[in-house]
Amino acid sequence: MSEAAHALPPRVERSFLGFDYGLKRVGVATGNTVLGRAQPLRTLQAEGDQRFALIADLVKQWQPDALVVGVPFHPDGAPHENTQRAQRFARQLQGRMGLPVHLVDERYSTVQAQSDGARDLDAAAAAVILQQFLDQHA
Repeated sequence: MSEAAHALPPRVERSFLGFDYGLKRVGVATGNTVLGRAQPLRTLQAEGDQRFALIADLVKQWQPDALVVGVPFHPDGAPHENTQRAQRFARQLQGRMGLPVHLVDERYSTVQAQSDGARDLDAAAAAVILQQFLDQHA
């Protein structure tokens, strides 16, 4: 039998946690490719190591295959301060959680969450971001 026959199949990403990064708060959503839907989970109001400890708890609880982070841009597509912060957050998530991290252009996610009448705006924005990712990868 060849070595290729013993190789593990590539990991199929089916379940996700999505994040709407902010300096003071991070919205979190969950979703999967089975239903093709994202739903708001909660907003974390923590910074630094405490933030990552809370995220690690969510990763342990939900056991996602990958993470999705919204990256903001100006309406014309130009990056700004928060673009770099969100990208750094994504790199930290990948390093700390050991999971693949996908980036999504999150322009207007909060506006959409507001127009949908969300109670938890940050978690709803995370769901908008994750839904966009699921729609693109269906």
